[in-house]
Amino acid sequence: MTIRVGERIPHATLTRIRDGVDVVTSEELFDDRKVVLFAVPGAFTPTCSEQHLPGFIQHMAQFRERGVEVACMAVNDAFVMDAWARAQDVPDDLVMLADGNADLTRALGLELDGSGFGMGLRSQRFALYAEDGTVKILQVEAPGEFRVSSAEAMLQALDAR
Repeated sequence: MTIRVGERIPHATLTRIRDGVDVVTSEELFDDRKVVLFAVPGAFTPTCSEQHLPGFIQHMAQFRERGVEVACMAVNDAFVMDAWARAQDVPDDLVMLADGNADLTRALGLELDGSGFGMGLRSQRFALYAEDGTVKILQVEAPGEFRVSSAEAMLQALDAR
């Protein structure tokens, strides 16, 4: 079942890429913080690499001004996420998360079966905003679309709160 606004981010363990890799829990990422988490179906894929991640990189200052941390997640391994972060010149304060076993993706109920495209289990494209571990905004893309989970859409949603 898909997580809903008003629910807490479920427990999961992820790999954070920051000066190497370390294991981090969802509680460590979300508790006592304001966080936008956006998820992509895959690192190095066209929309993810050409629009989704670059949009958040471009607008990081606007999230900082609002006191909001930003994290990018994909069902990829930590080595792929690290290479993608370097290739995209991701700033240090944009947290890159590898959900290699799709633990958080499945716990959120936002998995995608990409088997028809040779990708296996992936995350749907989405963005959420959480305060102190509770979802306040959830924007999930329709299949094949990229509108509601963009950096610009999330900034608009934050300003509308």
